[in-house]
Amino acid sequence: MRSHSSPGSPGEVPPVQVTGLVKRYGAKIAVDGLDLTVRAGTVTAVLGPNGAGKTTTLETCEGYRRPDDGTVRVLGLDPIADAAALRPRIGVMLQSGGVYSGARAEEMLRHTAGLHAHPVDVALLVERLGLGSCGRTPYRRLSGGQQQRLALAMAVVGRPELVFLDEPTAGLDPQARRATWDLVREMRADGVACVLTTHSMEEAEELSDDVAIIDGGRVIAQGSPEELRRDGAENTLRFSGRPGLDLASLLKALPSDTAAAELTPGAYRITGKINPQLLATVTSWCAQHGVMPDRIAVEQHTLEDVFLELTGRELRA
Repeated sequence: MRSHSSPGSPGEVPPVQVTGLVKRYGAKIAVDGLDLTVRAGTVTAVLGPNGAGKTTTLETCEGYRRPDDGTVRVLGLDPIADAAALRPRIGVMLQSGGVYSGARAEEMLRHTAGLHAHPVDVALLVERLGLGSCGRTPYRRLSGGQQQRLALAMAVVGRPELVFLDEPTAGLDPQARRATWDLVREMRADGVACVLTTHSMEEAEELSDDVAIIDGGRVIAQGSPEELRRDGAENTLRFSGRPGLDLASLLKALPSDTAAAELTPGAYRITGKINPQLLATVTSWCAQHGVMPDRIAVEQHTLEDVFLELTGRELRA
């Protein structure tokens, strides 16, 4: 699925640049001064609790909603003022809708392909996404998973430079989910930038180069999955040694936000921002005090741990 774009270089206009975005619905502020940058040729996962502002942000980037304040640029263009120039260059997979209920699946896909100058081969895409058996079925009679796969096919058939995917694998079986992941990876390899929302932490870790966590209408953390796991939440360092080590002395050598405890005689746990420097400090302290640490292990938090620490564990309506 070769696109006309390639991974970004210094000074290149980002595929998506959102600055100070505000969107209100009456008295409710759905997006509150949000900043977001998407780099060329990367997959950016947008995570957040229900009602955090994810879908509103994407719909504003797609040109379906007008911002109340702030600026939004997509491929360097205004999604509202430059909609006619922008539409042929982007692909959009909505969370629901966007397809005529009475249209047959393959008919709708071929119609969408006909709107583009150099579309992907429809038969190849139908086979790739397992839509062959339902090609003549009206959209309203498709299963939820089939509707999702059709929406994905319609989003990518035009060889977009940038694609927005809102919950692309919701309701899909494992085979269809893996096929979707493979398609996203191929687009990235071809230089296509991809922005996706998902509630699946596994999906975000598998696919994304960058993760933006949104809560309260703002991006509260952004970075690669590895960076967020390392910097966004406490991790744990465990080691064994002789019982009764002077942990107060050890803590003086460590950052102030670090905690240490002897869980059982000779079994120690250190919590905090575990990084190579802290690990080196612990082993150096042990060497200075004649301690031979045994079974040193770093337990890194998952992306889900980071997400819950940043957004809270209470249920959202």
